[in-house]
Amino acid sequence: MAEFPKEFDSLDGSGRRSSFEAALPGLRPFNMHCHSFFSYNGYGFSPTHIAALAAKAGWRSAGLVDFDVLDGVDEFLSACAALRVPAAAGMETRVFVPELADAEINSPGEPGIAYHLGMGFKSSAVPEKWREFASSLKARANGRTRQVVEKVNSVLPEIALDFDAEAKKRTPAGNVTERHICSAYREAAEKRFQGAELESFWKAKIGEYASDPVKLEGRIRSKLMKRGGVGYVAPKPENFPTLQEMNAFVKGCGAVPTVAWLNGLSAGEADPEALLELHVRNGAGAVTIIPDRNWRSPDPEKSRQLTEALGKFLAACAKFELPVLAGTEMNAPGQLLADDFSVPALACHCGQLAAGADAFTR
Repeated sequence: MAEFPKEFDSLDGSGRRSSFEAALPGLRPFNMHCHSFFSYNGYGFSPTHIAALAAKAGWRSAGLVDFDVLDGVDEFLSACAALRVPAAAGMETRVFVPELADAEINSPGEPGIAYHLGMGFKSSAVPEKWREFASSLKARANGRTRQVVEKVNSVLPEIALDFDAEAKKRTPAGNVTERHICSAYREAAEKRFQGAELESFWKAKIGEYASDPVKLEGRIRSKLMKRGGVGYVAPKPENFPTLQEMNAFVKGCGAVPTVAWLNGLSAGEADPEALLELHVRNGAGAVTIIPDRNWRSPDPEKSRQLTEALGKFLAACAKFELPVLAGTEMNAPGQLLADDFSVPALACHCGQLAAGADAFTR
């Protein structure tokens, strides 16, 4: 027999209702931050697939979020409407935050640079006034990825990629990410080398080898494309829109500027109220978090720190009356399809997170 809170059987009707509302996220999961293959999905899911997954799994609601493009918005909202799944759609990019130019925020090792979103887009179409800006987001992102490929090709000449002929074919609208090219390099090596020769190749190039494709792609990205790697492209403020410019675009499209929060452990996130005050002053109307990484750690002390920071941040969101959109991203293999809100670190926040989802989908 399923176990439910004893308050479900309270003689007090208001007690039954409040306990039910508190338990609802655990009874009907949701995911308000799903990347599709229009940027990168760890399972290769299209917007339609995400909508179908949400319907089949009985999700309370679903949210599409792709990097730098709105290409999947119409498809996703149409599929969710047909399946009667409450839904919202958004876009994620990186911005330069002038007020925090010297502080690391939510992009590790990159002071002044922050992941940032717009949520609540109703269409893939952009008002004429903002079309050039929207095109520039994709162009800038592809430009950075093209630079990464050029740099990495210099140390992997045996399996060098042609960005236009090969990398762009991995995503429907040509929006290429680092994860796409990691898969491309892994597959190219497997075509060129086999067995011990393949293992020797990667050990010579990145110092290690993993037979698990997911782990190997993670090693390729970490060793060759992240800070310290030959393919790393150091961010420059001029290569990103400012926070203010991105917020103006989002509002111009009828959507809501949305703060992306990492974990509260950086200098820029250490004071959640100060961070949110800055964002609200610049037009933010919501927040997004990835709950699973905000508590899960093999180190108990690190897990405690993350959980404490999460509680502090969500309290600040409540103070500023900002809805919080929770999700798993799905932009790497192995990430959860939906959060487990029954774990102790998240259960106490279920009501707030469900209300955040409802604010954008009901």
